[in-house]
Amino acid sequence: MEQKKGMQPVRMVVIIAIGAALYGIGGLISIPVFANTTIKPAMAILALFAAVFGPVIGFLVGFLGHWLTDLFAGWGVWPTWMLGSGIVGVAIGLFGKMSKDCLSKGELPRSAIGLFILLSFLGNFIGYMVSALLDFLFFAEPMDKVITQQLIIAFTNTIVIAILGTLLLMLVAKRNKNSQNLSRDEQA
Repeated sequence: MEQKKGMQPVRMVVIIAIGAALYGIGGLISIPVFANTTIKPAMAILALFAAVFGPVIGFLVGFLGHWLTDLFAGWGVWPTWMLGSGIVGVAIGLFGKMSKDCLSKGELPRSAIGLFILLSFLGNFIGYMVSALLDFLFFAEPMDKVITQQLIIAFTNTIVIAILGTLLLMLVAKRNKNSQNLSRDEQA
């Protein structure tokens, strides 16, 4: 596993377990919009973990969290869509490096918010396009159905992440800024 800033393997496992559990169980709270297609506010949780901890943790939180949602939702486990959620996590996980770790500095400029939303859209569009195509190829799902699912998911997830995910990132940036101010006060 990739280590971020000397992150210990045990800490990574704990972060992945917490993220997957929150995303997976949170995924049960959703608004149905199409055949096995829902608007999930929990996408903001996946986006938060991916943006803060990177692409490896993002992939695992997305993949395992989606597995948990499928397991408990009652519509069966769909590995193709689990993969799609993992790809979303990878894409958003690029945020830290691409934004020059602005969150760890306690900053979230508008350009970083735009990057976050762009990575969210690309991850959702590409990730769930892979899912749709694999469903068509392996499960003989109708192409028009899976493409409709993919487009609905890509756009609604991006909106959810743009609103709720950005709010969560603002809270992380604020917390990190306050922590830095506390460290400066202690040194003085």
